[in-house]
Amino acid sequence: MRIGVDATCWHNLRGYGRHARNLLAALADEDRDNQYTLVSDAPFEPPRGMALRVVESSRLAAEAASSEGRRSLSDMWKMSRALSDPAFDVVLFPSVYSYVPVSTRARKAVFLHDVIAETFPHLTHPQLAGRMFWRAKVALALRQADLILTVSEYSRRGIAAHFGLPEASIAVAGEAPDPIFRRLDTAPETPDRTIVYAGGFGPHKNVAMLVDVFLEIAAEPEFAEWRLILVGERRAEVFHSEAGGIERRTSGDDRVSWTGFLPDEELVALLNRAYVTVLPSLMEGFGLPAVEAAACGCPSIVTTESPLPELLGTGCLAVDPRRPQDMEEALRSVLRSGFLRSQMAAAVQAAAMGLSWRAAARQTRKALQSLASR
Repeated sequence: MRIGVDATCWHNLRGYGRHARNLLAALADEDRDNQYTLVSDAPFEPPRGMALRVVESSRLAAEAASSEGRRSLSDMWKMSRALSDPAFDVVLFPSVYSYVPVSTRARKAVFLHDVIAETFPHLTHPQLAGRMFWRAKVALALRQADLILTVSEYSRRGIAAHFGLPEASIAVAGEAPDPIFRRLDTAPETPDRTIVYAGGFGPHKNVAMLVDVFLEIAAEPEFAEWRLILVGERRAEVFHSEAGGIERRTSGDDRVSWTGFLPDEELVALLNRAYVTVLPSLMEGFGLPAVEAAACGCPSIVTTESPLPELLGTGCLAVDPRRPQDMEEALRSVLRSGFLRSQMAAAVQAAAMGLSWRAAARQTRKALQSLASR
């Protein structure tokens, strides 16, 4: 097959971009039978064996498709024309986030990572216009799609329930930590007294709850030496963010520190030293930050509204994100017990080793091949 790929997510620094970069790189290694052409709005070095076609645009889709903005009609038209090339047998969108309508007989395959925006519309798109554009984009993508893919069984169940689709009609191609996330030889035997959150600061990420619970615990003498480190972009974020409010809440408090966006090498070093990571989101389609921490040997406290309890097993403690008291209990348990933490660390690293982008590429390839047989 000749497969055209919307590669505009490549330049996104968050989960959509990481997913696209890792999946396409793994497909380049795993799939030598099909021909891939990546269509992007900015140049980059494509994976070996894949072609790159750059479409001139006024603004990158990774920046323009924000919670309070939208791509220009001109840019969308140019991308649509490029992806409508009659030479393509299949057109793949690694995320509905950057979807544009395609006018071609080619089969269309679209990744819908989760139903977070559908479940929490006011928390992800605070403006009515943003919610309307998102709904219209997803509705059109689902109408055009010959194949819907997602990243976990948890998301498949959620998508099927929300849109009234049979679960069997949705293919799953999972995610995995990038190979750079690993246990370092220089990692200390005794971790620092640090709790790490890495990710975005949208209201649905529930970071404000985590901060409130931590500050309450840290006020007690038993936990006075612990620190909370918040990792992630908070200045030039394209997604809706409440980082400003959280920052004001923690202003002048040296128990909470902000790193901003960290390159992978620095994040890996931080996770190798951290005692525990926390992902308290109201919902996660996959929960890649916790899986990346797992590959570094760092256990997590995670949301029950995700596939993470199943993926990480005894390497994590799962809490109801709507119950701060559950988060408090989990934090107290793991911070008080070095033995519990060491057991979780061993289990979580073993769980991470069972995930690979090659497996995700094989799942994606199998799903795309199914289109050719229809």
